[in-house]
This record gives sequence, structure tokens and C-alpha cells, in this order.
Amino acid sequence: MQRLAKQFGGLVMGSVFAAGLATAGLAAEVSSIAILVPEQGTDYGWNQQGVDAARTVAEQQGIDFIPAEGLGYGDVRPTLRELAEEGAGLMIAHASGYNTAAPEIAAETGIPVAIVDRPEDIKAGLVADYTLHGHEGAYMAGQLAAMLTRTGTVGIVVSGEPPSWNSQSAGFAQGVKAANGDVKIIYAVIGPAAYGDAAGGRRVTESVISAGADIIFGQGNGSSFGMIQAVETTPAVDGDKVWFIDVIGDKSSLDKGYLLSSVLWNMVPVYNAMVEDLKADTFGTKSYKIQLSDDSVKLLQTDHIPAEAWDSMMALRDQIIAGEVTVDLITDAQEVRGLMTSVEAQE
Repeated sequence: MQRLAKQFGGLVMGSVFAAGLATAGLAAEVSSIAILVPEQGTDYGWNQQGVDAARTVAEQQGIDFIPAEGLGYGDVRPTLRELAEEGAGLMIAHASGYNTAAPEIAAETGIPVAIVDRPEDIKAGLVADYTLHGHEGAYMAGQLAAMLTRTGTVGIVVSGEPPSWNSQSAGFAQGVKAANGDVKIIYAVIGPAAYGDAAGGRRVTESVISAGADIIFGQGNGSSFGMIQAVETTPAVDGDKVWFIDVIGDKSSLDKGYLLSSVLWNMVPVYNAMVEDLKADTFGTKSYKIQLSDDSVKLLQTDHIPAEAWDSMMALRDQIIAGEVTVDLITDAQEVRGLMTSVEAQE
């Protein structure tokens, strides 16, 4: 038994040493990509876009795809270790709650990881950050909302205040103000980390609608389904109903006539860049971003958007890409709240 234990330990140390060589200056041959998500990859949002993008990149790169879904927001160290033992060449920790554990396991196993919301923790060859900001697309959505609101009040409902959500909330508010400074913006936070709280999403959105908002910009992952329920069940006034603007994914196939648009994210270019950087020994040396210019961020066109309004949005897109219109990147929660007319937060 002791001899077997020594042999097993030698194999493990050997694999960690070999993985460490790739992070110590030798270009890596990436054979597989793993992604860890807190919820199931069926939310048409953050989780699904991450899983689908990783799967697409694996297919494009001709490597194995290893999904780990529905992990929750607790300690994922055991899962990270298991994936490392399975031979993952890159582990994408697709939740801000994983950005402490993942670098620890990367240092322990020598397997590169990608995290979100912690750009200060990047480490050459071992840890990369991909805190993504769709603020330019959210700015367009804000202008669209200001153009189409009938009550003169719009709402932003968020399931938390991570940097990615904050930058979009700020971008949306900037867009509203640029289009019509008289439009009121109600900002509501479901909770500090209520990403999957559909019931809370519905309750808080109903409150924002009751305060006069007729267009809701919702950022929520699973909780967004509760936001949509609130929108769908609000009685129309004089034939006018409440509209919903989503983020990250495309819920058009689920739409019952209330989805005005969505700020779509495409993470395929980001994950592809990670794999290429691993191969080139440049992983963990730069930041990854999404942007309008390559359509990794774009506004969803639906039949509910008037043609004239959509033409205005496309002209605005060109102006942003050309640098004629600048959208400030704001990630601090207090600065975001300072842009709003009123704030409702469940602390």
C-alpha cells in the first residue's frame, strides 16, 4: 500500500510539474477547456453564454470540452481539483464568487485559470481575468429606452453590483440622460448576490413598475425570469404595456411580446484569445474585453423596435466606434447610484 501511495503521489507530482512547465515559460499544448458555472447553462444569460462559448471554442480549437454546471456560489475548490485531475488544460471560473478559490488551485496544481472581477490578480502563465463590460451596448439601450418611454420613467433592476453589472447600469443611465435629461431613472438592487432569485426579481421589478417605470433594464441571470414575469403580468394602461430590456443572452424564443431588446454578449472571441495566449505563452499578461466594433457586444433588434428608432441606434453605434461618442466606464457601485434619480436597495 505504501509503495502504491508513493507511486500515485509521484504521478500526481509529475503531472503538476509538467503543467507547471507550461506556466513557467514554455508554450502550452491545450488539450481541453473546462468551465465552472454556478447555475445551469440554460438561463439565456451569463451561465448559458459562458457554457455555449466555451463549447464553441473547444469545437473550433479541436479540443475537449468539460462543463461543470449548477455548482452554486459556495466553495468550488474540490471541483477545481477534480477538473485538474481530469486533465483540464484551462479552467474558466465563470462567477465572481470563484475568484479567490480559482487562483489558489491554479497555484496548487499548475493548471491555468481564468477569473472575473479581479484584474489585479492576474499572473503570467497562470491566472487571467476577463471582467467584461457591455457599457457601450447599455448606453445604446439607455438611449432607446429614453426615446420610447411614455411615462418619462425607466427602471434598472440588478441582482447584485459586480463590476460588469455596474458598468452597464452606468452606461444605461448615461444613455438615458444623453437622449432626454428629463427622464427619471429608478435603480433597484434585489440583494448583494441575488443572481438566481427569481422571486426577488419579480417582487422588486413590480415595485419599480408601481413607481412609474414603463421600461425595465434587467440584469439578473436566473432572477431575470422573475423580472420578466413582473413585466408580463402588469396590466396595460390605455393599450400601453411595460417593456423589458435584457442583457447578455437572447430570450427572443421565450418572448410573449414584452422583450424590447437585449445587450448581447459574445464570449467566443474572449475564450478563443485565452487558448491562443496559452499556446503563445502570453496567458495572464493582458486584459480581455468585449466591444461594439467586433459585435462581441451588440444591441438585439426585435420587431418591437420602431424602424426609425433602430436606425438611430445604428447611427449611434457608428459614432461610438468612431470615438465621436464616449461612454464612461464606471464600475464603483456608489458612483453608479449617484447617476440615478432614486435608489431602492435590499441591503
